Amino acid sequence: MQCEMCGESIRGVPKLIRVEGAELQVCSRCGKFGTEVQQVRRTDVRPPAGRPSQSTRAQAATTMPAQRKRDMFDYMEGEIVEDYADRVKKARMEKGLSLKDLALQLMVRELLIKKIENGELIPEEEVRKKLEKVLGIKLVDVVSADAEKKTQAKITQTLGDLTIIKKSKK
Repeated sequence: MQCEMCGESIRGVPKLIRVEGAELQVCSRCGKFGTEVQQVRRTDVRPPAGRPSQSTRAQAATTMPAQRKRDMFDYMEGEIVEDYADRVKKARMEKGLSLKDLALQLMVRELLIKKIENGELIPEEEVRKKLEKVLGIKLVDVVSADAEKKTQAKITQTLGDLTIIKKSKK
């Protein structure tokens, strides 16, 4: 085994040290450059009851497809408009509502409305629907399948189209 700090082969037992947050297996000479980390020695080899072992988890990971975490955009039926912050603020002002009044009607915090109006936060589905209902506005554009196909079929130039490649003679 090689020292992860100096690269020389480690004679004897390697030391596990922490250097600026990174844990390294090092030789005894390089051990002085970091703080030694206590290694926990386990005597029982079997996993605790109810918990799968690492090999079982590795086998399960290879057989089952990895599921990605879903975020709020997966649940939306369209895309949120770019000027959602301006639309919310303008509609609130037209209705004559203060931030506090709107927050009370929606049963959310005033800070949430403020962040949405400043464009710092995209409203979640539930809040977006409440905003649309109370203020009488639309915050989502539903993209039709035809429009999506048209944008996909559009041909654009690439860097390869713009450059002329000269072949060298050998």
